[in-house]
Amino acid sequence: MAVKRWTDEMLDELASSVSEMRDSITEVRDSVDGLRVTAQALLQVAGQNQRKMEQFEEEMELMKQRHAEEIELMKRRHAENDERFNVLLEEVRYLIRGDQRD
Repeated sequence: MAVKRWTDEMLDELASSVSEMRDSITEVRDSVDGLRVTAQALLQVAGQNQRKMEQFEEEMELMKQRHAEEIELMKRRHAENDERFNVLLEEVRYLIRGDQRD
């Protein structure tokens, strides 16, 4: 087996190559760190939006319930008013019939 000796030029190329690889690794780490920070920020924003949506849905449900209650109250009042009107109408009819008999 032949022994290959490293020349100064070969060692310089190796050192340069190692240095370039180290720089590339540093850039990749920086990019990964940047992506990690961005992902965390996006997760926070998504979480905030989710909470806002849940709050909005709760408010909408409350509004629907209130609206349904108001409609039910209006229906009850309308029925009561109809009943009062019918009672008054019957009284008017009774009075009219009484006047016609006299």
